[in-house]
Amino acid sequence: MAETIPAGATTEGAIQVGHPRDARVSAPASYDVADFPVPHGREEEWRFTPLERLRGLHDGTAVADGGVKVEVTAPQGVTVETVGRDDARLGKAGKPVDRVAAQAYSSFEKASLVSVPKDTVLTEPVRIAVHGAGGTAYGHQVIEVGAFAEAVVVIDHTGDAVLAANVEYVIGDGAKLTVVSVQDWDDKAVHIAQHTALVGRDASFKSVIVTLGGDLVRLSPRVIYGAPGGEADLYGLYFTDKGQHQEHRLFIDHDTPHCRSNVAYKGALQGQDAHAVWIGDVLIRAEAEGTDTYELNRNLVLTDGARVDSVPNLEIETGEIVGAGHASATGRFDDEQLFYLMARGIPEGEARRLVVRGFFGELIQQIGLPELEERLMAKIDAELEASV
Repeated sequence: MAETIPAGATTEGAIQVGHPRDARVSAPASYDVADFPVPHGREEEWRFTPLERLRGLHDGTAVADGGVKVEVTAPQGVTVETVGRDDARLGKAGKPVDRVAAQAYSSFEKASLVSVPKDTVLTEPVRIAVHGAGGTAYGHQVIEVGAFAEAVVVIDHTGDAVLAANVEYVIGDGAKLTVVSVQDWDDKAVHIAQHTALVGRDASFKSVIVTLGGDLVRLSPRVIYGAPGGEADLYGLYFTDKGQHQEHRLFIDHDTPHCRSNVAYKGALQGQDAHAVWIGDVLIRAEAEGTDTYELNRNLVLTDGARVDSVPNLEIETGEIVGAGHASATGRFDDEQLFYLMARGIPEGEARRLVVRGFFGELIQQIGLPELEERLMAKIDAELEASV
């Protein structure tokens, strides 16, 4: 079914020319927790996040007691290591940019490091299973892809945990990396993570983030270009149910000439106090001539009582670009479309399912793994049926 554009679309955000003013751009980047003040909810980068639900991850009171197990299954030729904090390969992609990310970096004991050798083309995905057993944990993962290698990595989060983590993607020159990160947590889980990608010369990075479960999930994907010719495609979908808070805060730093980025996130919400937040920041610096970028966010509100905050920001410091744009739209479920389907003999529940499937279909197809696509669609169907 074709994509459904929500009715009553609205657009928010502004193109800003000049020096960056957004807090995520000008905020410090540091491994030291002391460089970040304890947030109180009035700060720009924390104003949408219910701090009382972070279980102490933001103020240093959360104590790690285990509870998260990481298992990596990789094809032959891929190196999988568990390394200590002093490993020189950690921290290459970039520093933490908020207090929780810095707390996670200073608190983890062991990191998972997955390395794909140069010129290696994987025919099977690397699978990283992160399963929570009810405890609090700090984590760190690094995925390195050598020059001209190609790989797909699936990171699957399940179970119950309070987890703060950093994930680094280091993509070598001419390499291609696709990462699918699934947040399929139990209802009480809390997950906060910074994902940072360093994209090499003529390299390609594709991220697909799927957020379905958890009490509170806040993810901060970031892209940095190491050399000209880099490309980044960031896709995401989220289904926010009753009482859930799901927040995605993206930042793409175009500080290198002749690079490209494309962002497309879609969300559906249902139930009382369901709250989704999407922040999309793209900065085109003065030296980044030849940049081509676009970001899009669409939200479909299925019931009363749900809330969406969608803020695209595009900051441009040079006029020598190929193109730049953004769009944001939020609307209610289209009753006319539902009536059209029901008038042709399709029951209401099935009609709603078809509309939502059509809304998410384009992004689900970006995953490229049929068994995972079917599992996620089945999960969305189950969420819809539970609301009927």
